[in-house]
Amino acid sequence: MAKALCASLVVSGAAASAQSAASLAVATPAESQQITLDEAVHLAEKNEPNFAAAQAQAQIARLDHSVAVAGLLPSVTYHNQYLFTQGNGSNDRIGQTTNSAAPRFIANNAIHEYASQGVVNETLGLQQFSAVSRATAQEAQAAAEAEIARRGLFAAVVNLYYGVAAADTKLAVLQRAADEADHFFHLTQQREQAREAAHADVIKAELTQQQRTRDVEDAKLAASKAHLELGVLLFADPRTSFHTESTAPAALPDRAEVEADASKNNAELKSALAALHASEADVLSARAAYLPDLGLNFTYGVDAPQFAVNGPDASRNLGYSASATLDIPVWDWLSTEHKVKQSEIHRDLAKVALSTAQRRLIANLSEFYDEAATARDQLASLDASVTAANESLHLTELRYTGGEGSVLEVVDAQNTLVAAETAQADGVVRYQLALANLQTLTGRF
Repeated sequence: MAKALCASLVVSGAAASAQSAASLAVATPAESQQITLDEAVHLAEKNEPNFAAAQAQAQIARLDHSVAVAGLLPSVTYHNQYLFTQGNGSNDRIGQTTNSAAPRFIANNAIHEYASQGVVNETLGLQQFSAVSRATAQEAQAAAEAEIARRGLFAAVVNLYYGVAAADTKLAVLQRAADEADHFFHLTQQREQAREAAHADVIKAELTQQQRTRDVEDAKLAASKAHLELGVLLFADPRTSFHTESTAPAALPDRAEVEADASKNNAELKSALAALHASEADVLSARAAYLPDLGLNFTYGVDAPQFAVNGPDASRNLGYSASATLDIPVWDWLSTEHKVKQSEIHRDLAKVALSTAQRRLIANLSEFYDEAATARDQLASLDASVTAANESLHLTELRYTGGEGSVLEVVDAQNTLVAAETAQADGVVRYQLALANLQTLTGRF
């Protein structure tokens, strides 16, 4: 009878193991949609506010550059004005008219004055050219900051995406462990009835079963939280049902290739360099206040007592005027000198930031690559640990059903398998996140 019981338990244990292996694949509801990593990143770029703000700032900087370039070009306006002035009671020749009442205000030319003129203005100075240089640098900096935001968003989505995958995997692992604990609990009951095991074994198995049930409930909650956190970035309704794509981890590129890409495509370095160029343009703009500005004006049109091309005596009202103005700064109570010093302080600070960005790039490159290499190398070890833990549990259950092992050995083997499978899921997330962090330095996704 004992041998028959052992045989039946071995068969049922094998069936349970097969069922447990099948349950490792996460079941997805029929209505759940599959989201690839690329799709998740694309959706997050539409919904994440910080990324949207960085993109908007880059567009504003491009428009600022256009405005600065326009400042170098002449402005054209079409000026129209009618001016009425009270007469002073005397007659005088004003403009082309005869016996016209003179205006009371001597600054005005006639009681009725009409102006309709096209005006072209141009100001030439070093400040206008330095403004273009500064706007160019700020546009480059804003573009680099937008790229930093894009890469940071990618790393965040990768973390959440594979966090969802890991949470689903852990749920499947713990569900399988709960099924295994149920099976083992029934096994100890059968052995107790056959007087081959003590009641203490049943109690230990029951406690394990209860703990596994609680673990499944916690895993369901963790998976729900992970789905909601990613759903906030992807969907209008974060409760939308979805599941991630199961893909093999990408290969780690060569270190020399990563270093070459990072030196050319690092967004933090570009941002710091653009900030330095902008600060240098500020210094030039501040020093430009020592130099004169040349103003040019050309006006063509009518400025006469009649709104007409010709006056009453057939004289020509339509004409032009031109002027050139040179404003030479003489004394401003040292305000220009102080502005120059302020801009030089900002420039020196930008140099320090650039130097720090260069050192940080070197450190991050080495740190992120070593992290990714270590995580990649551990994936094979984690897979081997899961295989070994599965085999250990199977053999331990066989020994227990044969009366050669203890219930503590079985429970320990179960815990070891759960820990190995959980570590395997965490190892995949660790490698994917390390790879994403490395990609933020190189721009290669």
